[in-house]
Amino acid sequence: MALSMRLSRGGSKKRPYYRIVVADGRAPRDGKFIEKIGTYNPLLAKDSPERVKLDDERAKYWLSVGAQPTDRVARFLDAMGVKERAARNNPNKAVPGEKAKERAEERAEKAKAAAEAAAAPAEETAEA
Repeated sequence: MALSMRLSRGGSKKRPYYRIVVADGRAPRDGKFIEKIGTYNPLLAKDSPERVKLDDERAKYWLSVGAQPTDRVARFLDAMGVKERAARNNPNKAVPGEKAKERAEERAEKAKAAAEAAAAPAEETAEA
């Protein structure tokens, strides 16, 4: 059985509240879980101690038996010092896509054409 440490959503519409749970990887997100090991309230301030509550001893146990944390839970575990999380780097994230590049080229061509058109009448009036 593949174990997963993940967030299970609760709360009402537009007011999320999450439980940090250990569940079978095949179970639905908000479905049956094995154990609740903490909570996460994203509506609280980032420096609030009530924002993330996590039982670190149980988290260490579940990691030792093979539970795989999701990226968000891994961040919480790293912040608590339970499990080291390698920093990710995506240098291509800021590079625009193909269509955005095409649109930028079209805008540059139109701006160049407009500048040439504006400069041409100015030259004709200077010659006259």
